[in-house]
Amino acid sequence: MVRTKHAVATRKRKKRLMKRAEGYWGGRHRLYRTARETVLRADQYAYRDRRRRKRDFRRLWITRLSAALQPHGINYSTFIHGVNRLAAEGGTAWNRKTLSELAIHDPDAFAAVVAKVKEILG
Repeated sequence: MVRTKHAVATRKRKKRLMKRAEGYWGGRHRLYRTARETVLRADQYAYRDRRRRKRDFRRLWITRLSAALQPHGINYSTFIHGVNRLAAEGGTAWNRKTLSELAIHDPDAFAAVVAKVKEILG
């Protein structure tokens, strides 16, 4: 019976992993075992942080909206409640990202949205 050899597959697998470890410091890019551990850990961080990024951006938008609403004399939670009521009554549904961008790049349009929300809240 012929003995099967795995050198080609092993080399390819190791080469692929070492390629991913390029740019790491010290043995982390030179030594296979250390590189493998580092790449696996990097994958775990990447997986976790893809989810965390969504939370971080939502926090950023909320902070920006809160700051943009202060001069208008309305707080964030009241404003969002008004936006949701506006959407429920057939108006446009606004998300936090869009409202945040509007507050930064077009303050006049944002002021109009705030006025509409104040009107709906009474």
